[in-house]
Amino acid sequence: MPSTLPNTLTFARLLLSPVFFLLIIANDPVQKQVSILVFMVAALTDWYDGEIARRYGSVTNLGKFLDPLADKFLTSAAFAGFAVLGYVHWWMVVVIIVRDILVTVLRSLAEIRNEHIVTSKTAQWKTFIQMAVLYYLLLLIVGRDVGWVRDVLGALIPSLLDTGVVYMMMLAVTLLTLYTGVQYLVDNRRFIARLLSGARQVV
Repeated sequence: MPSTLPNTLTFARLLLSPVFFLLIIANDPVQKQVSILVFMVAALTDWYDGEIARRYGSVTNLGKFLDPLADKFLTSAAFAGFAVLGYVHWWMVVVIIVRDILVTVLRSLAEIRNEHIVTSKTAQWKTFIQMAVLYYLLLLIVGRDVGWVRDVLGALIPSLLDTGVVYMMMLAVTLLTLYTGVQYLVDNRRFIARLLSGARQVV
């Protein structure tokens, strides 16, 4: 069972992503609140599948490919949901999704081929900032419909979700995401060239 559990958890994360998306865009406040629970469960599967795979030595090529891709599906579902709700511009979401999935696929292929690829510190900061903004929006969008959150934050919620504030935050995330994507392609151009030609790195 441990050998198949990591991939099972990864598939579960893939399946939970559209469920989360449908819940977060729902008009029912209760469904929106459930969306946070679904998102947290999906996020936890990311930690568990990696931990189990390492502990039992059950890392597979399929897992190397699907695991990071499932992560991006989950975050993409969140940003797409924010766009549907009108908090985020679609062009920003498209830039983030295309960049993240493209880079994730390339990194997964490098893992499968046992090749080293360059990941910059800027890209790591991009991921941290992107997730910080994602949780910021998720908690506020859902929290505005929760009684005790409204009692605590009160009039702050409209200010925190002000279109200008959210736009500037998302613009920073989008530009940083685009920059790190271009940087990634430039830094790993030799691997990409080998990938396109079907050649492998000679050690």
